[in-house]
Amino acid sequence: MYESFYKLRERPFALMPDPAFLYLSRKHRLAMTLLEYGLLNQTGFVVISGGIGTGKTTLIHQLLGNLSRKNLRVGLISNAHPSFGELLQWVLMAFDLDYSGKGKTALFQTFMEFVNEQYRKGKRTVLVIDEAQNLSPETLEELRMLINVNVGKDQLLQIVLVGQEQLLEKLRRPDLEQFAQRVSVSYRLEPLDRDETRRYIRHRLQAAGSVEPELFSDAACDAVHEQSRGIPRLINVLCDTALVYGFADDRRQIDAELVKDVARDREQGGLPSQFKQDVAALAGD
Repeated sequence: MYESFYKLRERPFALMPDPAFLYLSRKHRLAMTLLEYGLLNQTGFVVISGGIGTGKTTLIHQLLGNLSRKNLRVGLISNAHPSFGELLQWVLMAFDLDYSGKGKTALFQTFMEFVNEQYRKGKRTVLVIDEAQNLSPETLEELRMLINVNVGKDQLLQIVLVGQEQLLEKLRRPDLEQFAQRVSVSYRLEPLDRDETRRYIRHRLQAAGSVEPELFSDAACDAVHEQSRGIPRLINVLCDTALVYGFADDRRQIDAELVKDVARDREQGGLPSQFKQDVAALAGD
C-alpha cells in the first residue's frame, strides 16, 4: 500500500521471520556466535531463550542458512507443543526419514543408522527444536538419552533448543539436573535498548530500499522504543502501522506524535488496552 509512496521495494516491517532483514544487535551477534561456537566445537546441547518477539526464530533461520555451507546435516522441528506425541517420529520427520508404521525400537534404529551414515560421510547431525519450552520433562529426558551417541571424541548428534524463558525454568528442575549438566552453551536474548531500536528501524528501512535515513525521525524511533520496550515484533507492528498512517495523511516523515497516535488508537480500538497488555506480557516472558 505505502511502498511506492515511500519509495520502498517491499514492506520493511513485516512480521514473518526473514533473515534478509535480520538486524544483528550486539545481543544477537553474541547469540549467533555462541550458536556457531557450540555447533562447530561439537558441544552437546545449545539453548537459546528469550521473551516472545525478541527475534529467536529469525536468528535460527539465519543460523540454518549459515550451516548449509558446513559439514552438518540439519533437521528442524519448528513448533514443539505440549501434545508432542512420539518424539522419535518428529525427529525422523525433521530429517525426511520414513517413520510410518514403526514402533519405538524401529524408530530409534532408523535414526541411529541415519546418524552413523552421516558420520561416515564426514557430516554431523544437528537437530533444532523451536518453541522448546513446550517439551515435557519426559521428552527432554528422551533427548538427553538420544544425544548419548558418540564415536570416541566425536559428537555425532547435537541438539539446539530454542524457547521462551519457561524453558530455562524447566531446566532448573531437580529431575532434569543431568540434562542441565549437558547444556554447553546457553544464552538469553534481551529486548533492544533505545539506540539499538533506532538502528534496528533504520536497518530494516534500508534493507527494504529506503534512501531516506530520516524517514523515521530520532524522536519517532525513541517513541517506538518507549511504546514497544524494545521488543522487535512490537517494533515491527508499530512501525508498519505508522507508515500506513503516514501514507493516509500524506506525510513524508514519521514523527513521534504519529507513533503515539498509533499506540493510542490501538489502545482505544476494538481491543481496549491491547497494546499495553501485549507489551507487558512480552516484556515479562
